Amino acid sequence: MEEIQYTREITNYDAYILVLLSQSKMQQPPMGALLLLLPWFGGLVLGELSEDFSQCLDFFYKRSPPQGITAAGYQPICQRYKNQYHFASLYHRQHRTPLYSAYVLHPAEGKRPNSTWMYEPQLAFSHASPEMTVFHFPVDQNVVESQAVLQDYRNSNFTKGHLNPSMHQKTKQNREATFTLTNIVPQRAGSNSGPWNRLETEVLKKYKAFCNGSMYVITGGLPYESEPRWINNRVSVPEYMWSAYCCPSYSALLSESMRMFFPTYAAVGRNDINSSEEIVPININSKASFRGYDVRRMSLEALEDILRMRLAMPVSLFDGQCK
Repeated sequence: MEEIQYTREITNYDAYILVLLSQSKMQQPPMGALLLLLPWFGGLVLGELSEDFSQCLDFFYKRSPPQGITAAGYQPICQRYKNQYHFASLYHRQHRTPLYSAYVLHPAEGKRPNSTWMYEPQLAFSHASPEMTVFHFPVDQNVVESQAVLQDYRNSNFTKGHLNPSMHQKTKQNREATFTLTNIVPQRAGSNSGPWNRLETEVLKKYKAFCNGSMYVITGGLPYESEPRWINNRVSVPEYMWSAYCCPSYSALLSESMRMFFPTYAAVGRNDINSSEEIVPININSKASFRGYDVRRMSLEALEDILRMRLAMPVSLFDGQCK
């Protein structure tokens, strides 16, 4: 999804986390932590965080977010950076990862920026700044409790996998905005730098060659079916990555072999080499370093069937199937 990035070692922060963990076992949580639990049980933080993505509907086809996702615990985020909305994410508070990020694809006009990682202040404080904010150390305890932090990824054997990749964003500011942990899931390096990265490149090429208007993309992670798996006992690891695009206006000169890719197409990728092959089979001819992280291309309808089965919700990603 992105060039692999590892969190730098921060000794003082390590000590800070240990203190927090020891305190949580010895005393009751502070009132601020108790207040943070309220949104996990159906309530929503007010302010820039949204109840329905109403501030940033332009990132969805026909200004309509995916339908059918009704479970409690999901928080819509209009991702705001430098006083501008850049994309949208549906964040799962208990899993501390997004279910998906939605964006309009624009080829990058420049290089990948340096990774200055940010977090969402309003997940921790309802009246905080609506802007995503660069991590400072030590990190406030309410931030640690409310969302993923950089320490969660250290020595985890997982990379920080972008759902909205920076190279699908036009300006430097657009690309910088993708470096928020509310746009990140734990992704194996074999997927991140291999088959999933190739999929992102393919989607970009199809956009440049055949899409005449906007291409709307929704990319997410799919948790394990039986029970969540975690890094640092805090951040849920997806068993699969998934993505779909909608390009309602495309070239009339498509060859017969390309017609299957428009107006919609989708894919599911393995994030665990030990997963069954029911959803995504393993290609025994793939390179050894990437084997087990295969990506299966499929129709939008096939992806939605998988999401419905695994999430137990009637998920519909694009209004009217992008037609």
